[in-house]
This record gives sequence, C-alpha cells and structure tokens, in this order.
Amino acid sequence: MRSRLLPLLIVLMAGVLLALGIPLGVITAGLEQQRVVVDRIDDAARFASLAQFVTARPTTDADGKSAEEDERLATLRAELRRYHALYGIRVGVFYRDRTPMAAAPTGLPVPDGGEGAGAFNEALAGRRSHDPQQIWPWDRDGRIPVASPVIRDGDVVAVVVTDSPTGRMRGRVLDSWLLIAAGEAAAMLLAVGAAIRLTGWVLRPVRVLDAASHDIATGRLKSRVAATAGPPELRRLARSFNEMADNVEDVLEQQRAFVADASHQLRNPLSALLLRIELLALELPDGNEEIASVRTEGKRLARVLDDLLDLALAEHAPADLQLTDVAALAAERVDSWRPLADERGVRLTYAGHRAVTGWADPVALSSALDAVVDNALKFTPRGEPVTVNVAPAGERVRITVADRGPGLSEDELARIGDRFWRSGRHQNVSGSGLGLSITRALLAAGGATITYAPHRPHGLRVTVTVPRSAP
Repeated sequence: MRSRLLPLLIVLMAGVLLALGIPLGVITAGLEQQRVVVDRIDDAARFASLAQFVTARPTTDADGKSAEEDERLATLRAELRRYHALYGIRVGVFYRDRTPMAAAPTGLPVPDGGEGAGAFNEALAGRRSHDPQQIWPWDRDGRIPVASPVIRDGDVVAVVVTDSPTGRMRGRVLDSWLLIAAGEAAAMLLAVGAAIRLTGWVLRPVRVLDAASHDIATGRLKSRVAATAGPPELRRLARSFNEMADNVEDVLEQQRAFVADASHQLRNPLSALLLRIELLALELPDGNEEIASVRTEGKRLARVLDDLLDLALAEHAPADLQLTDVAALAAERVDSWRPLADERGVRLTYAGHRAVTGWADPVALSSALDAVVDNALKFTPRGEPVTVNVAPAGERVRITVADRGPGLSEDELARIGDRFWRSGRHQNVSGSGLGLSITRALLAAGGATITYAPHRPHGLRVTVTVPRSAP
C-alpha cells in the first residue's frame, strides 16, 4: 500500500509545483522582456525628440547644405553612433518615404518584414510599438524591434526604429529559470520528505493492524493493536479490531471449554454405561450380536470423546518451539511404529536425511507424525510399503509420509482434515475422523503446515513442513 500511496502523493505534489513553476517562469520571461521594451521605447522617444528639429530636409545653398540643420543632424548621428557602440543596438531614423535621416550602423535598411515592418507601420500611424512576440532563451536569433513616431506640428514626419539583440535578456531569463528550478527541486525534496512522513504516519497503524491480523490468523489470539498513532479514523479502527479480537477469543475459549468439559463430563457416564453392558453380557449367551454391536459403538464413542478432548487441548495449548533434529525425531517415530507395521504385514521404512534441524514443538510434532503414520498403516494393504522421508526444502524442513493404500479422489482430498469427516469407502476402518484435525491443530500452533496429495500410481502422500529459522 505504501508503494502505491507514496508515488500518488509525489505525483500530486510534483503537479502542484509544476503548475506554480511553469507560469512563474513564463511571467518572469515576460517581465524581463517588458523591461527591455520599456527601456527601448524611452530610448526611441529620446531620439525622436532630437530628430524632430531636423525632420525638414535641409535646403542646399552654394555649398550644398544648411549649416543649422547640418549641425543638428550631425548631433543626431553622433548620438546614434555612440548608442550603437555602447549597447550594440541598431538604431535608425527614417523619413516617411523610408529614406534614411540617420542610422547606426551606416546603411541600416528600413524593416521590410516581420515584426520590424509592423512596428514601423504603427509608428507611421502615430502609435508606439506594442509588445513584440515573446523571446525565449532558446530563440538565439530573436530580436526586439521598437519604433517611435517623430511628430512635428501634429504630423508624423519620421520614424525612429531600434533593433535590439536579446542575448543578455535571454541569459537573465535563463538564470531566473535556473533559480526557479532550484527552488522547485528544493520544494520537491521537502515534499517527498513530507510525503514519506505522511504515508508512514497514515500507514503505520495499518501495518500494525495487518501484523496483528496475521498473528490472530495463525493462532496467536493474544495479539492486539496499540491504538495510539495515526489518524483518528485508524485509531478507532484499531480499537474496534481489538474489541472484535477480544470477542472472538472469548467465543473460541468458550467453545474449547465447552468441548473439553463435555468430553470430560461424558466419559464417566459412558464408562458406567460400558460397565453395565459388560455385566449384562454375562447374563446373555456368548456371541450375542447385539451385545457385541453395543460394545463396539460404546468403545467408538469413548474414542470420539478422547479425541475431542485432545482436539480442545491441542487448539488451546501454546507451542513450545525448540531447535529440533527433525530427521532423528522422524526416525525414532518410525522405529516405534515398526512392530505394529510388521504385525500388519506393512513395510514401514525411513528413507530421509540423517540430520536436519528445524524449529518445532517436539511433543506436538511427534503426536502429529504418530497420527499420520497410524493413518497410513490403517489403509495400506499387507505387503505394501509406507515410506517416511525427511529433507530440507529451502527455508523449511519437509517430512513426507507416502503409502500405497487406495488413496483419495480430488473431492475427498479437498475435505480431508475436516472434523469428523471420513471417506465413504473407509467407514469400516476404526477411527473417529478427528485424528488429522488434531494433527493440523498441533502443527499450526508451531507455524508448521500439513498438505495432502495423491501418491502415484495409487496411495496418499502427506507432507508436513516446519520452519528452519526461529520465529
């Protein structure tokens, strides 16, 4: 969840920063160009004020020029040359018929296309230039033309045109953008840090809740959530979860207590009933089928009560996990069951590693193996083998018990281990249908698992796995 929430917050924050940074960069570039344009308009107005005194073409005398107008024109030309030399800006003053009055550099033509021609035409109409097209830092050939009319006696008699390079302006805009980008990067780092802290604050109760849920699902019913961190909604959820866990634990405890008490309380009346049946059998002829049937059902009921009590204890008792030599334990259980296997004509063998360690409750694991081996010996025909194998499998130890019995169908494999369930084909075999349920409860308390699969060509393969590392 963190891997999904954190990128979402970062993308949203990056979008907000870009939504602020991009317009800020555009505004910065526009302000920088506006400053340049205003400065050029002021320069053009100053040159227009100088040019209005020489707008009338000079009349020629014997020497060919008017001395007064020649002096003013010379002053204008000198100003234009100094301006061009100092700033590198091309500037020219042109009569209405587009003939030059003065220009720097000499021979500067009248703009005849693009924004320069538009600015010239606006000036001829008596208007100053509007804002030219925006120049961006990557427009290396971009220039800013500005034109101002020269007015005399209310008429436009000439036009002043400036054509400015934009290298310095683009450099200043680029510097401003770099500063904005640095600020955006710093803000993004702060946003990422804030997003990490925010997601941690929000998801910490969720992680704790998930861990507690996993603990309860694996049998550690005492696990609870500390409802002291995170948003108020998650704290309320944590308190509700703790209340639910308390109720579930109480219900399960009542169920276990009921099963244990019922099993214990029924044993005494059942024992008395079986004793009376035996006394009654003494007064009846030997071989009475009804008495034998009642005796068999009574013993079966006694086994069911014993198994119910064992199941209640298995689900209630905590696991005592120890570093155990699983291979040695399995081999010892095989040796214990071999006399019964020999009596039934079944070849019980151990074919695993000599030493494989894992973390398990030795008593619970022994009881589980006893139940699995006993089940295999019940259903394996005389002369067939039952093989117990122990081998490491990555981070777990695998114990496999394979028999050559009739096996189970796919539907039966899905139900094996359910309480009181027995295959319809095996109703004549003694048992209560609780043995594998007890085995599963004993193994689950220690983090072990049990699975069932067909053993080709026929038979059943039961696999018990225990962890190799400490929980």
